[in-house]
Amino acid sequence: MDLSGRVAIVTGAGRGLGFAYASALAAAGAAVVVNDADAAAATGAVAQIAGSGGKAVAEPGAVGPASTADRLVARAVDEFGRLDVLVTNAGVLRDRMVWRMTDDEFDTVLDVHLRGTFTCVREAARHFRAQGEGGRVILAGSPAGQRGNFGQTNYAAAKAGIVGMVRTWALELKRAGITANAVIPVAATAMTATIPAFAPHVEAWQRDGTPLPAWLRAREGFGVPEDAAGLVVFLASAAADGITGQAIGIGGDKLSLWTHPEEATVAYRDGGWRADDIAGIWAPGMAPGMADA
Repeated sequence: MDLSGRVAIVTGAGRGLGFAYASALAAAGAAVVVNDADAAAATGAVAQIAGSGGKAVAEPGAVGPASTADRLVARAVDEFGRLDVLVTNAGVLRDRMVWRMTDDEFDTVLDVHLRGTFTCVREAARHFRAQGEGGRVILAGSPAGQRGNFGQTNYAAAKAGIVGMVRTWALELKRAGITANAVIPVAATAMTATIPAFAPHVEAWQRDGTPLPAWLRAREGFGVPEDAAGLVVFLASAAADGITGQAIGIGGDKLSLWTHPEEATVAYRDGGWRADDIAGIWAPGMAPGMADA
């Protein structure tokens, strides 16, 4: 994929998946604005990209406030003359069982993931529309947002909301030639290193560079951050023209496409449904092949 001449912003790109995305985009020829709440991490990421022959600048700051989004887009335009791709990867965790989760823990996760995504996409969409050449919006989802996860009320809600926004923005931005897609990655990062089944393998990879076992890469679709970067480069490229509104999984040796929500089965009853009517048909009636009542 040749992304020469294209300009991308990647949030949360100081390390982990975000750094892998920014590095891969730069290696494909794009100029990259590297964002991270940790200024030192953002600067270090830019140094590594530049050391590999890529073109990048750092623009630190926590996402969420509109002012951060404004600065990111302005930096891309001021530094490189345009903007073509936005990758929103910044995120935090505040895991806690629902009966123990505080308001602050809930709000912090939603502020970074949901508001941070919204404000960055809103500003990028404004610029894409004014630029008049389309654009790419690539958002970071998670399996937790697709099917829930123990102890992650806030994170699962935020990631589900991101996929909901992708589907909405795919409709709203299509006329302007702007695509919107979610990447659903599964990779060895600080966020996944504590999963008991994965932890020993992640630790061995981080400490000694030991490759992840084949069963983990294939059956679980669990890889290293670089395994997910190819999907971001693809979605940023001309090869992905027309692909929009999708939630695409990537990890290890596995590539997948998540379905859009749809009705699994439907029943109709003249005059509507009372509670007793629903109880009468729910089991075993609410299953594929159920006949109309």
